[in-house]
Amino acid sequence: MKFKLIKSDKSARLGELQFSKGLINTPVFMPVGTYGSVKTMTPDELIDIGSEIILANTYHLMIRPGKDILSSHGGLHQMMAWPKPILTDSGGYQIWSLSKKRKINDEYVEFDSPVNGDMIRLTPEIAMQMQKVIGSDIQMVLDECTHYPATKKEANLSMKRSEKWALRSHESFLQQKGDDDSACFGIIQGGMYPDLRLQNLEVLSSIDFDGLAIGGLSVGEPIDERMMVLESLMPEMSENIPRYLMGLGTPIDIIKAVSVGVDMFDCVIPTRHARTGHIYTHSGVVKIKNARYINDLKPLDEACECYTCTNFSRSYLRHLFNCKEILGARLATIHNLSFYIKLMADIRMSIKTDTFEKFAKNFIQSYQQ
Repeated sequence: MKFKLIKSDKSARLGELQFSKGLINTPVFMPVGTYGSVKTMTPDELIDIGSEIILANTYHLMIRPGKDILSSHGGLHQMMAWPKPILTDSGGYQIWSLSKKRKINDEYVEFDSPVNGDMIRLTPEIAMQMQKVIGSDIQMVLDECTHYPATKKEANLSMKRSEKWALRSHESFLQQKGDDDSACFGIIQGGMYPDLRLQNLEVLSSIDFDGLAIGGLSVGEPIDERMMVLESLMPEMSENIPRYLMGLGTPIDIIKAVSVGVDMFDCVIPTRHARTGHIYTHSGVVKIKNARYINDLKPLDEACECYTCTNFSRSYLRHLFNCKEILGARLATIHNLSFYIKLMADIRMSIKTDTFEKFAKNFIQSYQQ
């Protein structure tokens, strides 16, 4: 992997990530394909709307379809016919959020399978080996996600464990990497405590990671606490590696994070919310099931040129959702992801033309009307 910082508009950054499978322009939003599928979307459709990288999840893929089936396909790229880069989360967040029973110590984590209840053991080494089988281009270290709110003692203990796992993950990554151009990212933890976050950053910066992510956010914290963490971290992070904020967020969340120097984002919001009829537009969220749209002949977003907006009315989308037609979820997903991908393109153009602050102010004002 090669990362090039092209320019910055104050703190907002414009860059490129280069892989043999393709170029990624940053700031970038990565559609989430947890099980090796971005729900309702084909790979060709993702490429058509401008997606340059997607995210899949090691936790879920190791449970289903499992290591053997992924190996028989030669990895996830071949299995799902996706030719561009893939980032895989290691599964630490899912162990924290989904497992009813779990045992965690410095050596390993055991958790119950959401499929059949079997206990599964995961170590940093197993997590990296699984990501190698998946064939992901960006592989995340195994970490422990700190719950919110956490005391400083709890956050510190969790952070120290994640530091040990980060070193083991990186060593395992290097041992099996071979001659491909895959990358390994560390994950900064430390709860809502800036001093712990900076301590963790110092430790992770001593390991030769290809990029660094900020984990343990989007776990229920107020936006002012999240921004406090980001504003303390960003000025201290290396300019020469990509910065990835995991699991965030709404369009305004993304703009605010870009403003302090974040390069990469992922979130289930545009796809998950699309399936419930929550549509993201330049003037805010449209709840398409509402009666007010019963005879609304306008497109979802008059400023959008996606397939959905150029062909269908709000009235038709409301009809599809109220009749529980699968097409409604597909069309809403096409629009939401198109909206997010176009938002990132507009952000990049504003940084390139030194107008990011003006763009951000105008977008937020219009979005909140």
